[in-house]
Amino acid sequence: MSARVVVTGVGVVAPNAVGSPAFEKALREGQSGLRRIEGLEARGFACQVAGVPQDVDTRAEATFSPDLLVAMNASHRYAALAALEAWSDAGLPRPEADDDRVDWDAGAVLGTGIGGMDTIATRVVPFTDAGRLRRLGSTAVEQSMASGVSARVGGLLALGNQVTTNSSACATGTEAILEGALRIRGGHAQRMLCGGVEGESLYSWAGFDAMRVTARGWNDEPERASRPLSATASGFVPAAGAGVLLLESLESARARGAAIRAELLGGAVNCGGQRGGGSMTAPNPEGVARCIRGALEDAGLAPGEVDAINGHLTATAADPREVRAWGAALGRAPESLPPLTATKSLVGHALGAAGGIEAVACVLMLERGFLHASRNCEDLHPELDAYAGSIVRTGRDAPGLRTLVKASFGFGDVNACLVFRRWNE
Repeated sequence: MSARVVVTGVGVVAPNAVGSPAFEKALREGQSGLRRIEGLEARGFACQVAGVPQDVDTRAEATFSPDLLVAMNASHRYAALAALEAWSDAGLPRPEADDDRVDWDAGAVLGTGIGGMDTIATRVVPFTDAGRLRRLGSTAVEQSMASGVSARVGGLLALGNQVTTNSSACATGTEAILEGALRIRGGHAQRMLCGGVEGESLYSWAGFDAMRVTARGWNDEPERASRPLSATASGFVPAAGAGVLLLESLESARARGAAIRAELLGGAVNCGGQRGGGSMTAPNPEGVARCIRGALEDAGLAPGEVDAINGHLTATAADPREVRAWGAALGRAPESLPPLTATKSLVGHALGAAGGIEAVACVLMLERGFLHASRNCEDLHPELDAYAGSIVRTGRDAPGLRTLVKASFGFGDVNACLVFRRWNE
């Protein structure tokens, strides 16, 4: 019999708040974390708005030694702060650096979409081109490699189980959580830190800007720029941050008397094969529906048991197709689709970190019994008029909320879906 998987800790570094208590407040109040970014206009960016976490360096300086800070770029700092918060939130002590004991029952799957682009662009390439290799320093490799984020956390917490980094574009964070859950289910680990991280880098954002898939026309009104489900949506707003869940076997959580924040009932991943309307940049609607149904089947739930949806919903042309796919997967007519929330309206699209940040939002909404607002969709896309009653445009209490489904759909036509349930002993 497979182990049940529960969430005993959450950690978040988001554009609108750092730390889960502040993040919950920001969600409840519909606070945006989007700002105009200095320097993008001069470089010719059409989208000059982004979601970047604030005051992270101050927090990092209060948490890590000076020697360690030198070895950590933005993605390392985000991942480490979020993972340490989740670890502490679960009631687990942080080991001392000189303690040689290893926690063989705990591991991490912490994904990233693009990796250490900031280090590559600002240090590796210019220093190499200038023939200044010796100035790169000894930390360039660990900051550049994608697996540096999970390796950093593994060292901070003496993790002895699987420690790895996955990368599946915008589905990364959600996929990471399922990967960790499967390891616990199979009896291979007791605790796994799982989620996603992405550092900010104009060099990462430039390619998306060139593709014309980022928001334009809202540079003077940053908080209005991310517009999922809106008729005036003009693309996604790039963002950065980290979201991490501490997943644990129910047996382990009970044995140590841990507080349980939610249960992860199941999930699924798949690919639409870039057929049937799917491509490198667009999802195959059948693949999306199959992933959602697969997650429900894995969770042992009927479609009618879904109380709310946290969608991918990026403020691109894919939004109406995604909503229709939810209806098809759940067998629901437009007027009976469960309430739908779009977290990216508040924080932008954090790429590999998106699923992790949004999963933290899902756990908080389930545990606290509320649904956060989806901002900036007052002018609903005309193809979504029939679904208007399901779109949560004003935050509200939801004390009866029990089951929430969260999905992410990434470049390459890859999909990931999770099913969370409110914990009730």
